[in-house]
Amino acid sequence: MATLLEVENLESFYGQTKVLRGISFRVEKGSITTILGANGAGKTTTLRAVCGMVRTSGKILLDGHRIDKKATEDIVRLGVGHVPEGRGTFVNLTVEENLRLGGYIRKEKKPMMEDLNKMYQYFPVLGERRGQLAGTLSGGEQQMLAIARALMLRPRLLLLDEPSLGLAPRIVQEIFRIVRKINQEEGVSVLLVEQNASIALDLADQAFLLETGRVVLSGPSAIFREDDSIRRSYLGY
Repeated sequence: MATLLEVENLESFYGQTKVLRGISFRVEKGSITTILGANGAGKTTTLRAVCGMVRTSGKILLDGHRIDKKATEDIVRLGVGHVPEGRGTFVNLTVEENLRLGGYIRKEKKPMMEDLNKMYQYFPVLGERRGQLAGTLSGGEQQMLAIARALMLRPRLLLLDEPSLGLAPRIVQEIFRIVRKINQEEGVSVLLVEQNASIALDLADQAFLLETGRVVLSGPSAIFREDDSIRRSYLGY
């Protein structure tokens, strides 16, 4: 399988504080890869580094082309969608206005309505609430809106940061089911940060484990699920 995202010896910094310490990993085209690790391990920082939101050294390549020196908006234009922790919806805009903003940066505007309808098919509750202010949605509905808004970009790579945070298990299962469906039907590659290791490993093809800014384990997600010592020592279940 061809590589979409390749990270080599990546370091990142907040001021003088080094958070990532020379990590390397790949995301294959059409795959779902999850980043696991405790709070403070550097998971969210990894996504921010890919988006150009923090100072970095090392290499980040998208489809073989370096993006580590590019501005965030240029990385987005290359097809990287980011759903941050906390969702980041525009609470004073309607559901549909949020979705249209997601597609604003696209060069091709013509299929906007087609893509809106596709999002309403993936997330029917958003279609029912298209004229409703985003701030009045439930937490689960806001998370669905955040994902759908990122997908309006028509990304090649979708970065998901803690999509299950604060949500009921039933809602989490539904969101992850839709993410898998989008991955399979649209071919969107996914890089997922998720505290719920069990559900993340069920969704992902590949995984890597961060510990204090370093990759300590990587490989097919089945290895993480099936090795009792890995689960007990690192994943807490």
